[in-house]
Amino acid sequence: MDSHNASLASPFAVSNIRLFIAFRVFFNARFYYPVFTILFIDFGLTVSQFALMNAVWAATIVIMEVPSGALADIWGRRNLLILASVLMIIEMLLLCFVPRGYSGLLFTVFLINRVLSGTAEAAASGADEALAYDALKAAGGESQWRRVLAMQMRLKAVASIIAMSLGAAIYDPVFMQGVMSWIGLDIELKLGHTIRFPIYLTLCMAVITLFVTLKMKELNGTTEDACGPLEQCGQSVKQIIGQTLQAGRWILVTPWAMVIIAAGFLFDGIIRMVITLTSQYYRLIEIPEATFGIIGSLLAGLGLVIPRIATKMTDRFSPRMNLLSIAATTIIGLVGMSFFKPIIGLVPALILFSGMYMTGFFVSHYLNQITPSSHRATVLSFKGLSFNLFYGLLGLLYSVLLARLKPRTSALNPDIDAQQLEGLVFIQSFQWFPWAFIIGLIVFLIFGAYRLRSSTIHKQVTPDG
Repeated sequence: MDSHNASLASPFAVSNIRLFIAFRVFFNARFYYPVFTILFIDFGLTVSQFALMNAVWAATIVIMEVPSGALADIWGRRNLLILASVLMIIEMLLLCFVPRGYSGLLFTVFLINRVLSGTAEAAASGADEALAYDALKAAGGESQWRRVLAMQMRLKAVASIIAMSLGAAIYDPVFMQGVMSWIGLDIELKLGHTIRFPIYLTLCMAVITLFVTLKMKELNGTTEDACGPLEQCGQSVKQIIGQTLQAGRWILVTPWAMVIIAAGFLFDGIIRMVITLTSQYYRLIEIPEATFGIIGSLLAGLGLVIPRIATKMTDRFSPRMNLLSIAATTIIGLVGMSFFKPIIGLVPALILFSGMYMTGFFVSHYLNQITPSSHRATVLSFKGLSFNLFYGLLGLLYSVLLARLKPRTSALNPDIDAQQLEGLVFIQSFQWFPWAFIIGLIVFLIFGAYRLRSSTIHKQVTPDG
């Protein structure tokens, strides 16, 4: 490493770093997110079909996560990101042209959409971060990765705020009709027109994402495939299996890596499960539904603040102290939300969601520090796989909990209607979250103490050794 690289002034001078941030921003700017559920229903699908679609999406990510990471390490991280961009374009095009009202066709098209979306998420997961981090390391600036993470999270938050606010607005035919009248256009807009507006904007983001990935470069400084000519890529299946096994073995024999990933899926799983349920929570704490998009933007705005705080925390505090900080934040948020206080219940929700940002920041920071470049994308994909598996397990356990609580609650409250029953069951089920997290935290602390008992916290073991 030369002196120029060793004294890299700014990580943003590295082209792949700038492109990595742009990729994260545009790939995740989904204008249909604030209307995600009702978008499916307004197209003509049922609630049960929507639930099935989400299950297919999650299963696709789990199945494709680790193979895609290994493929990124072998075939090329840039190639996987290009694939993710192309899949995003195709999934949006399907929704742009599928006709409404034909249930059989809709189900098939939306099912394909969810598979493509899950595959795109898996292809992007790990590959983008690995490509960026290794480019920064090659420039001698890996110590500045925290600055990259902070900037990426802030810009992604800005994009989320715009997408959440604008996506909900352009979906509303009444609002858009008012806009048309205000600018003097005699155009009549109905839901049949506006239902696709968020999709059109997301398609634009997908096209921009593809242009961004095409500008990325592998570490050799060219845009050529990492495995060379296409005929040499025929060996990739065997390599993928070997790469995956080596990276998995490295995680198992590296205590600090195991502890980081275990902490990550504990915090991520609990908080993400709560985030999935927020619309019902907001309704029960008497927040008007018309403000849900604004609240979503407010939560996204945490991404402007939390990265700065997390960066300073990594400078001043040990990993153990940062872990305890996230644990305290999560417990305060879960306990506060479990009281379901009207309006003021939004405060603990903000506290809890800040824990999600801190979890993502700390896991990326500490795991990238110790992961070898040759296996980075695969290891990061293992991380993503564990996160999604734990989230799926929590979802399954939560559905079982609801199934057990509902008949019991109905028997004790025979005079309430169906909507009131759903709300009461939800409140009762939510009381389990703080205890579930505390029990999980105790198990994790015991596991962490055991795994780290005979090693230094940053001890590194190479995947091949």
